[in-house]
Amino acid sequence: MEKIINFKIDGKDVVAKKGETILTVARKNDIYIPTMCYISKTTPCASCRMCVVEAEGVEGFVLSCNTPPTEGIEITTNTQELESERTNIMKLYDVNHPLECGVCDKSGECDLQNKTLEFGIAQQNFSARDKARDTQNWGLISYDPSLCILCEKCVHVCNEIIGDDAIEVKFGGYSSTIIPKNSDVLDCTFCGECIAVCPVGALVSTNFKYTANAWELSRVPATCAHCSAGCSLEYETRHSGLNADDSIYRVKNNFEFTSLCGAGRFGFDFDNKATKVKSDFIEAIKAIKSAKAIRFSSMITNEEAHILQLIKDKLDIKLFNEDARLFQEFMKAYSSVSGKLHHSGSLDAIKQSDAVIVIGSRISTDNPAVRYALTTASKHNGAKIVYAHPMEDALMQNSITQLMKYEVGTEEGVMALLANAILKDADLSDDEKIFFDDLDLGYIEAESNIGEEELIQMMKSFSRATKKVLIIGNDLMAHNKAKNIAKLSALIEKYSDFSLVVVPNEVNTLGVSLINNLDVDEDISDIVGYNAKGDFVISSFADADLPIASLNQQEGTFVSIDNKVLPTNVALSFCGYTLNDIALEFGIKKYNTIDYTQELNGSVGFKNIPFDSLENFLSAHGDDVRGYILDEVECSVDSKLEEIDDLPEFNGTIIYNSNPVLQFNAHTNKAKQLEKDSTLRGSAQFASAAKISDGDKVEISFGDETIIREFKLDSELKGTIALNPIFDVSTHSNKYKFEKSKITRIANG
Repeated sequence: MEKIINFKIDGKDVVAKKGETILTVARKNDIYIPTMCYISKTTPCASCRMCVVEAEGVEGFVLSCNTPPTEGIEITTNTQELESERTNIMKLYDVNHPLECGVCDKSGECDLQNKTLEFGIAQQNFSARDKARDTQNWGLISYDPSLCILCEKCVHVCNEIIGDDAIEVKFGGYSSTIIPKNSDVLDCTFCGECIAVCPVGALVSTNFKYTANAWELSRVPATCAHCSAGCSLEYETRHSGLNADDSIYRVKNNFEFTSLCGAGRFGFDFDNKATKVKSDFIEAIKAIKSAKAIRFSSMITNEEAHILQLIKDKLDIKLFNEDARLFQEFMKAYSSVSGKLHHSGSLDAIKQSDAVIVIGSRISTDNPAVRYALTTASKHNGAKIVYAHPMEDALMQNSITQLMKYEVGTEEGVMALLANAILKDADLSDDEKIFFDDLDLGYIEAESNIGEEELIQMMKSFSRATKKVLIIGNDLMAHNKAKNIAKLSALIEKYSDFSLVVVPNEVNTLGVSLINNLDVDEDISDIVGYNAKGDFVISSFADADLPIASLNQQEGTFVSIDNKVLPTNVALSFCGYTLNDIALEFGIKKYNTIDYTQELNGSVGFKNIPFDSLENFLSAHGDDVRGYILDEVECSVDSKLEEIDDLPEFNGTIIYNSNPVLQFNAHTNKAKQLEKDSTLRGSAQFASAAKISDGDKVEISFGDETIIREFKLDSELKGTIALNPIFDVSTHSNKYKFEKSKITRIANG
């Protein structure tokens, strides 16, 4: 039973659980204690001393941010002495910090500004000799050391939440400053979380600087449209000129409790500009009437997916979406063993875990929110993290405790080894016992390159763990043994204390997989593409035959990795046609697209809740009050594990289709601020095997497909696997992400 500590704050009876401080308990009970350097999601910085309180029987002041209470103690948060102490701290903070804030980008939302007003500091009582401090331009991020108050929030969040550990404090008394760590330039993933947590105008978005004041911007609560994490964000909009349309000026998040990656923060300008052209609309209707199929991507809302299903049923045509179909098949196999439709884990479960296995994903770029959750678990809980993948990942080196580097294609065998180790003492059925008894462990270990000693090491490191999570990556959805991998993951969840997180590929892969009856994609003619390739294309991108709104111009919902139905809202207007306009032409009649929200399929867990009744905010205590969690749905257990086949061999030069940092898809490719590195990256060993050199233009052939890239040597990569970006192509959603390839150097000229 968890120990409870009873004590008082300002005469009010309160209780604390293990790990809670005086400050966290005060906040839970709506008792105000001022802070400047504290942030809820990191360990206390303890640098500002604004949070001091008085404790009965204790001489002097106590830092409430890092002091746990003791049984029966009485805490006082507001006395004349505390007020004087905090006022003097603010006077020191204001030394040479300009109090005329009109030209500072943080003015109107600055903690220093607010606290200066709160404590009545009308003038600068102290001064120090001014020192020239040059503003640093670090690309997407700018740093002004003359405005920095050295609260260290940025350092803590970069290290403890993001995992980049890219900045540090250079101590030097009054000359102290924030600098890149172990580098002359900022070397990080440019998530911009340091900008979000900075309480003053020291760290800002380079692109946003001097463009708008905080009070001029309108905030639109939404859900990020780039990956399946469903991160909460706010688009901040304003008209971009006299009589001009609104533009998105920046994206913000509730940094106390949530984080954003760089794509979410800086990749916001993917909206579509269009007007209604009647002739194009008529051609679209004709194309759909004569179509054999509609091919669409998972970068759509649940409501759009529902409309496409209604059109399929009405016209008796096929629906193609290989990304969602493969996920659908994976989860169907999972359900046939688990007896339920949805996986049990979540991002919060990862954050709270003390033992994690990640398999089948370069998770740092596939889903940064999962990476941040893993970093949090590592830094705050000391979690043991096993990272199973054919490639090392430098971005994970600060978090993982054990790398299991298996051979490409052997994931089915690796999953069998993991299940065998984890379920050694589980109460399995007779058929399941026979499956494990019949495993040729020696063969699987030899072919996968995962030895018995590695599994023993893993189990030993997990021996004291109580909160375990298994993370299945989207590398595995298109594996030719994906169904058996799904069954093995379900078995681990069913018979052990591991919760399971399955990582969908796109923003709404999970939602589409639940809503649509999908057909196997075929190479046929007369296909209408909806944000996908087709003979007639309806899309939010430039090459569309009929332009439609992008995801930051729509109301609707997505289903996230947490099995949550999350609302998103219109940040920018769109003057063209919508899918609902098309549906009306076929007698499918709803006035607004969001009128379908409450009609989403209840048999798979959706609830009969109108869109306008969905909440979309984070509470003052960090509760995620957005949308709802899908209802659990029971499924029949009617499947058995398949015998492990001979494990495949991938020899020669291998391509891994994986995106670079900040890129996910066509939306991020469209965003102006995000770097577009489309080079093929490989090690010196790969270059030697492929007979190519740094800077060469190369032709990459796999199957019947050929693409041309520039090759770049990457010192962080090892072996004969190269990273091939896919954000600028659209043909890889139905393929296993590792591919045997032929690399040919193209002669210059």
